[in-house]
Amino acid sequence: MAADRDDCAAAVAAAQALLEWASGVLFDFDGPVCRLFPRDSSRPLADELRRLVTAFGLDDVLTGDERTGKDPHLVLRAVHRAAARSAVRRRFADVDFARLVGVLEATVTEGELAAVRVAWPTPDADAFIGSLADRGLSLAVVTNNSPRAVERYLGERGLEGRFKAIHGRTADPGLMKPHPDVVRRALAGLGLPPQDAVMIGDTPTDLEAALEAGVGFIGYGRNEAKRKLLRDAGAKVVLGAYAPLTEGTGGLNASFR
Repeated sequence: MAADRDDCAAAVAAAQALLEWASGVLFDFDGPVCRLFPRDSSRPLADELRRLVTAFGLDDVLTGDERTGKDPHLVLRAVHRAAARSAVRRRFADVDFARLVGVLEATVTEGELAAVRVAWPTPDADAFIGSLADRGLSLAVVTNNSPRAVERYLGERGLEGRFKAIHGRTADPGLMKPHPDVVRRALAGLGLPPQDAVMIGDTPTDLEAALEAGVGFIGYGRNEAKRKLLRDAGAKVVLGAYAPLTEGTGGLNASFR
């Protein structure tokens, strides 16, 4: 237990050090800001995407978790990748892949917009975001979710004024993280060089995008399994809560100049 407390204290100190010198903080959305689909509630949306893929006669392009998992983004990515393969396009010459990808993306967006109604705020995220904004840091969202869903959630939480920009999924699923596109767009929009920004994410793909873009990274994991995934992927700073960064004498306010 003492070792766990020491590890936690070291992670908090490392996160404080990164934030102390940052001019901007880039938040992934689903996880670091809220749980958009709590209790596996994304599964019906993933099933709907699979139904659409089957209706187009393409269900056999899905494998593994794409066929049975709860993540709709996996299905969207799989079809987009399949559309890029010439062998698949020849085999399914009568399929309008561009239309199918567009239908899938629109369906995901509508599902994410609906999910905002039941999203769970990440504990202490609102206070943490407020403390960063009050210190004058430039904040942006960098997410694989629809920017419309992010805007709706932030508006309902009264957080929209805390963020200078929202950068989310585009019409090209190939640019979703781990591709660094969304991080680079945020840096350009904020006018920041990579070394002046820190990203907060909860998945190895977030870490990969941050590393590729050259920004610092703080991992957030709501449970030990998620924290282990981040550490195993190479994340050096992984937190399980925001409260230590905002409360008490050792919190964020005390660490800033």
